[in-house]
Amino acid sequence: MFRNCSFFLLGLAVLAGWQHAFAAAETPRADAADYEQMVSRAIGYLATKGQAEDGSFSSQAGPAVTALVATALMRHGRTPSDPLVARSLAYMEQFVRSDGGFFRTGSLYANYETSIAILCLTEANKDGRYTETLKKADAYIRNLQWDEGENKDSSDPTYGGAGYGKHKRPDLSNTQFFMDALQAMGTDKNDEAVRRALIFVSRCQNLETEHNTTPFAAKNPDGGFYYTPAAGGSSMAGTTPDGGLRSYGSMTYAGLKSMIYAGLSADDPRVKAAVKWIRMNYDLTSNPGMGASGLYYYYHTFAKALDALKEDVFADQQGNKHDWRADLRAELARRQLPDGSWVNEADRWMEGDPNLVTAYALLTLSYCKPQPQAASR
Repeated sequence: MFRNCSFFLLGLAVLAGWQHAFAAAETPRADAADYEQMVSRAIGYLATKGQAEDGSFSSQAGPAVTALVATALMRHGRTPSDPLVARSLAYMEQFVRSDGGFFRTGSLYANYETSIAILCLTEANKDGRYTETLKKADAYIRNLQWDEGENKDSSDPTYGGAGYGKHKRPDLSNTQFFMDALQAMGTDKNDEAVRRALIFVSRCQNLETEHNTTPFAAKNPDGGFYYTPAAGGSSMAGTTPDGGLRSYGSMTYAGLKSMIYAGLSADDPRVKAAVKWIRMNYDLTSNPGMGASGLYYYYHTFAKALDALKEDVFADQQGNKHDWRADLRAELARRQLPDGSWVNEADRWMEGDPNLVTAYALLTLSYCKPQPQAASR
């Protein structure tokens, strides 16, 4: 009897092992299938409802949205010769300037538009077709950086940043796109443009160090980042009662990512303080400090920063461990509309535009592809 019982229990154990192995093998495949379906539906929306006859997406914004969409498509396997991408690239090529810039006539967003064009064209340059164009674009955005060319020295709070023309001052959002473009070009971390940008990025952090002696850091020393220390300072999240600049999610991830791109290690106090802020404010239901405003821009920056940080599992302040890629996939799946697009009801910063927001979502997902796992044995 005991012998039979032993065989019975052994059989149950083997069966349980098979079931566990089967589940371990099947769950990632199911997750991958859901991911591919989400991406396919989004691309279907862009192909059937998003692209205009001239190849553009949201042409009222110049070439920028088209560049973001084309970049997202290529990061999900479409080639430059794919008709959807090829039409987008042909549209973008109309905006190439003799000085290397990519922007529409009269644009005040030359750094933003050209930096995004660089991200797109580096994806499309496997055959070298855009090598010379990219070299000129790289020189163009470097010339826009606030430095000695604008009669600024390293003590000036504008030094090293990039910005919009309409505000006549740099900001962290533009500077992160500038840094993204330099990164895409394979720029060395010791390059002068990178070192200058790091000076500006450090001054956007609520952390008083030898790298940041602005009056704002000591007033709200939480380690997060705000929009700009220039022109009297500004945070989209507002100010503290004593005039400090409030940190918020999208800029904190932008600051962290830019510091990593500039070569700072995990032991650097600036990186440690930024990661601490993120641990305290880990959230995918909102852009921390901003609610729904800029939510999909936040998702994209969140994904790029944590990918650069190289922590596949991220622990929050309470010690809860997050597979952040799975968290993002789940949140974006929940928010995808029946037609395959995404849109933000809080339409600040153009996030009421489904082309832009769907591009942000696809770019985010490009950092969140499920990884195959071996079955347990």
